Amino acid sequence: MTFPTLPADSLAPAAPWGGLGGTFWRWFLRLGLLAWAATALFMVDETELAVVERLGIITAVYDAPPGAPSDRGLHLKWPWPIATVRRFDRRQLLLDPPAREMFTKDRKNVTVSGFLVWKIADPDSASTPIDERPVVRFYRRLGDRATAEARLDARLRAALSAEIGRVDLNDLLHVTSPESGPDESRPLTEVARQTLQGLANPQDEDSFVAGLGVQLVDLRLRRLNLPEGNRIAVYERMRTERMRIAERYRSAGAAERVRIESQANRHSSELMARAEADAERIRGEGEAEALATLNAAHALDPQLYEFQRTLAAYGQILNRQSTLVLSAGSRLFRLLHEGPQRGAGGASPGVDVPNPPAADAADAGATPTVGRDP
Repeated sequence: MTFPTLPADSLAPAAPWGGLGGTFWRWFLRLGLLAWAATALFMVDETELAVVERLGIITAVYDAPPGAPSDRGLHLKWPWPIATVRRFDRRQLLLDPPAREMFTKDRKNVTVSGFLVWKIADPDSASTPIDERPVVRFYRRLGDRATAEARLDARLRAALSAEIGRVDLNDLLHVTSPESGPDESRPLTEVARQTLQGLANPQDEDSFVAGLGVQLVDLRLRRLNLPEGNRIAVYERMRTERMRIAERYRSAGAAERVRIESQANRHSSELMARAEADAERIRGEGEAEALATLNAAHALDPQLYEFQRTLAAYGQILNRQSTLVLSAGSRLFRLLHEGPQRGAGGASPGVDVPNPPAADAADAGATPTVGRDP
């Protein structure tokens, strides 16, 4: 039995997408090889530290310290996955952990919050061996930023608790002036400085600087609060203390006011007494001088003075409804009956009044009555 034979071309596999299949796969392979070859190039930025690994072995580190020739820019390595690049941030980083309760020396619990500034340390020089570079130690012992901050947070909490436990609460809360800023002599600043010094001690073989390739830049305590359970009671005690101090100030002010008022009243009384004494003295001197002047004037004509005084007496005792009973020898009656006496020259003192008729002998001894009907 014979089978029909087929042409040789009919046994070849059909090319995909017609005649363009071979061309497509060739270009795809070329682009793949080009992309794979491009992984041999990598860029190191100014804000980065780079570690190059080849089959798990670190072969190059790009972490030039300040002052050394820069190693930033484009570099060449074995393509991926033969060689890989690990990148780390070389800038200063901020660790801001949540506030935690701690105990002071006098066993008072407080809530302390602060922040830590850290970075991956720079090498001493560009010739430092690769295994001793800080970024290599950081990569091998910590690996990434999250792990490093977790380790930093744990160590910071322990060191800060130890430092807070050496200080009394009153010393932590003491300030010289609420308007001034913190300085090196303040308790919180001193606690932060001691804590940072303990964490970054280069003599400690387990310190972050020596063992983990981390440099601690700064540590600040920004808030110190009391726990929520004790805050109300403490605030009430503080309010009572302030009220007591305010009452003491008010009492001192009231006493000072009484003292000042007493001094002012005494000074005023002294001034008024002195002024009244001066007024009485001046008034007496004036009255004496006026009396002396009046006496000197009356001495020039005594009869005129007597006449004026008699008239003044008439003006005080006589009115429309008065009845006056006088003896014959009274000066008042004599002036009414005889008129003013003439002077030595024959003239009356001050006025010219004719001599009244002489009184009858029968009337000389009688008591005249001068009256007016009401």
